[in-house]
Amino acid sequence: MAQATSVARVNVACAAPASSGAAARPQRQEASLVASWRKARVARPVVLSASAQVQAAPRVSARSVAVKASAASADNAGTNYHFLVANATFMLDEEEHFQEQLKERLRWLEEKGMEQNFWLVFEPKFLDEFPEVAKRVKRPAVALVSTDATWITFMKLRLDRVLKGEFEASSDDDATEGKPFDISFPKPANWVAPYPKYQPDWWKPYAPAKYAKAK
Repeated sequence: MAQATSVARVNVACAAPASSGAAARPQRQEASLVASWRKARVARPVVLSASAQVQAAPRVSARSVAVKASAASADNAGTNYHFLVANATFMLDEEEHFQEQLKERLRWLEEKGMEQNFWLVFEPKFLDEFPEVAKRVKRPAVALVSTDATWITFMKLRLDRVLKGEFEASSDDDATEGKPFDISFPKPANWVAPYPKYQPDWWKPYAPAKYAKAK
């Protein structure tokens, strides 16, 4: 009887691990399935619908587009040039204080370390863009051209019988395109002014340098 009891105990002891292993096996399988499901969920690509893609796209306002377009056009834009134009006799011989104004302006620019920004243009090509102005100017014509609008306005007040305007050009060379010509004026028989009469060719320092090279 004692032997039977011991044998039964041994059988129970041996059977116990088997029953615990059988119970652990479904748990391991369940854990493995959960891990596989999580991996599949992470690896699965996220596909947005067409409407969601439109909503997710960065918004570009009309203002930002306008600013970019304006900046691009500004990069391609030329320089504004301002002018006073009249016939050559008036500009170079009759307007007595014109030479002094140009001389003073050039001296001031040199003192400030600035480049010359005005020129005397003979028979300016840009007049082709202003047919109404061209009709009113006696030929040959001479124009005072500058990039400084304020100074041109000042000179308009100082001069008489000149026409004022502005145009756009890509460079100083294009703005001062013209047809250089030689001109001389007779000396007056009686000169009573307290200052000397203009000397011939006084205007050459204010003409574009290319005029001298063309001759």
